[in-house]
Amino acid sequence: MRSIWTGSVSFGLINIPIKMFSAVQESSLDMDMLDAKDHANIKFKRVNENTGKEVDFANIVKGYNLEGKYIILEDSDFEAADAIKTKTIDIESFAFEKEIQSIYYEQPYYLEPDKGALNAYGLLRDALEASGKVGVTRFVLRNKESLAILKPYKNVIVLNRIRFEQEIRSTAELKLPPMSKKSTKEMDMAEKLIDQLTEKFDISGFKDEYTAKLLDIIKKKAKGKPQKAAPKLKVVHKQSDDLMEMLKASLENKKKKSS
Repeated sequence: MRSIWTGSVSFGLINIPIKMFSAVQESSLDMDMLDAKDHANIKFKRVNENTGKEVDFANIVKGYNLEGKYIILEDSDFEAADAIKTKTIDIESFAFEKEIQSIYYEQPYYLEPDKGALNAYGLLRDALEASGKVGVTRFVLRNKESLAILKPYKNVIVLNRIRFEQEIRSTAELKLPPMSKKSTKEMDMAEKLIDQLTEKFDISGFKDEYTAKLLDIIKKKAKGKPQKAAPKLKVVHKQSDDLMEMLKASLENKKKKSS
């Protein structure tokens, strides 16, 4: 793995030099875009809008359009906006993870202690584990301020970027049923079905089956084997209005599968 950011985690007066690595990788197949005529690769180029000529990446600068005029920004300008946050992950507070809704979660990263920081890193990781809390922090990554939490995962500290509140869209325009706290027969039956289907979550039991099936199709096509016709699926927009009957049938179906 190659680090994508270096800096330090600030924990009170303790400063922990770290390296940041991406914690995830895509499981989907890497597809290339080809010309339908001759299957030649489609290439994307950075082109000057005025001359039509390709521009080397080294000659590209960043600019902000302010009232029709571009203001060019240098690396020093980005650092000057908040020099501390460009190099420091400062823990501002601690909170219980359950207080943070899943909609805010964005991207996880592994943090590795840099030279001489093993003891301090281990202390923070183990203290977070013992407290059952996460560290809430802000830092700057790729010229963008990010809100994040720090939490232990196995033997590593994971930094998980989370979105700011203003980045979450309002639900006001969605047509939704009103919330109901009143207990009904249907609600009781739905809770029974939830209880029946409840089991300990084990991530290892979930695999990317779609990608595996798609790869199998690709290999068969490469060998010239005919592909079975895809089943026709029909989206059901409306089911029976009798929710109680459907819930009962769901419970019975689960019992049959279990027996």
